[in-house]
Amino acid sequence: MNFFVIKLKHIIIAALILVAIPVIWFSTSKAVTVFMVNGREVPIYSVERDDNKIAITFDCAWNDEDIDSILDTLDKYNCKATFFVVGDWVEKYPDALKKISERGHEIGNHSYNHADYTKMSAEAIIADLDKCDAVIEQVTGKKPHLMRAPSGGYNDTVIKAVDKSGRTYIQWSVDGIDYGDALPQDIYDRSVKKTEAGDIILLHNGTKSTANVLPKILEALECKFEFATISELIYADNYIIDNTGRQFQKTTK
Repeated sequence: MNFFVIKLKHIIIAALILVAIPVIWFSTSKAVTVFMVNGREVPIYSVERDDNKIAITFDCAWNDEDIDSILDTLDKYNCKATFFVVGDWVEKYPDALKKISERGHEIGNHSYNHADYTKMSAEAIIADLDKCDAVIEQVTGKKPHLMRAPSGGYNDTVIKAVDKSGRTYIQWSVDGIDYGDALPQDIYDRSVKKTEAGDIILLHNGTKSTANVLPKILEALECKFEFATISELIYADNYIIDNTGRQFQKTTK
């Protein structure tokens, strides 16, 4: 009887191990492929490049008082930037968006009214993006293909919804943290000192100091880098994104 019990006990343990192995393997496999298989599960934070291109981006959700100054500075340094605009900002300041577009800068979608996408369904996210696209297209005649979620907030639902809608989700790798009472020197330091090729820099319009410190930022960056829009920086196809959000061009053999 003891022999039978011991054998039965061993058989049960062995069976449980055999059941657990596929589960462990699947979980490990899934964790590995989340970032690498289809290249869409995390946003693009930066790009691996063999040149010195970087992208300057602005999120537009507040006022338009500094748009003219920002655009004049960008012209001076021959910098084409990418502006991620909120739909209701566009409705308030259509002339500002028109100027941005006419000066040759790229436009991206930053939601309709800066809602928290992480608390929304996939259907609601897509509807919100579509609403913002419609407002942008009405002013510029162009429909954006890039988007950035409000506050950069995302989860699996957001990523899958953006992917399903055919848009490309862009984050950032360098944050100027230029809003609120940020000091010009601090904005400069955060935007310049650690920037490397392939980085995406986040700034905002409608702040206290961004427009004033922008000339100093661009002057420092132009010595080392080539300015590009997001579409000029990223790879449109045949790429992978690693777990840090860095995009790599696939090499063909």
